[in-house]
Order: sequence, then C-alpha cells, then structure tokens
Amino acid sequence: MKLIGIGTEDFMFQLTENEKREVIANCDHLKNLKFSPQLPYAFTEQGIAMLSSVLRSERAIRVNIEIMRTFVRLKKLLASHAELAGKINSLEKRYDHQFKIVFDALRELLAPPEPKPKGPIGFQP
Repeated sequence: MKLIGIGTEDFMFQLTENEKREVIANCDHLKNLKFSPQLPYAFTEQGIAMLSSVLRSERAIRVNIEIMRTFVRLKKLLASHAELAGKINSLEKRYDHQFKIVFDALRELLAPPEPKPKGPIGFQP
C-alpha cells in the first residue's frame, strides 16, 4: 500500500538523501536506517494530528502528545527568533553605521551553529 500520493505533501513527505544522513547522525535509535536503501518518510504536524485519530494504544497516544508538544515548542522558538531578528533590523535602520559591529555580532549569535567536523574513527599510531 503506497501512502504517498497526489495531494499528501502537507501530511507526509519523503526525506532526501542528505536529510536521511542528518537524521541518522542525530538520532541514535535510528542507526538501522543507515543500511536501508530506501529513503524514509516523515510526517508533518498535520500528518501527526491525522495519525493520532488512527492510533489507539496508550503508548501511541503518549508519543503523539510529545510530538505535538515538540511542534509547539519549535514554533515558539522560531517565532521568537524571527521577532528578535525583526527588532534588530529595525534598530539597525534607525541608527547609523557606528553600531554595525554590534548588529553583525547579534546576527552571528542568532545564526545556527556550524556543524563540527568529526575526527577519524579508530586508533592513531
């Protein structure tokens, strides 16, 4: 049974190869996914809500609640960053270039951190 079809993109989508690698790197319990030739699917917030109407076990309900809470926290976090970035842009327009260094530093603090390269695995002679 194929779950993805026309008009379902707002409920679930297939990850790209890069997204699959990122999920494997960030989720220890999904290491078996590394060896699968298939690209996995992911649910959107609306897809999780729809799924909750089907899943009836106590564990499924608890997991669903935590997932929905995570979506809410992510939305709040993104909104606060967007609001803060807007305030910085507004302040920068009002003040002259003497504060450019301050605004550049603030933008750098708001930017997501660069992923750290991992060292080689194994023993070094």
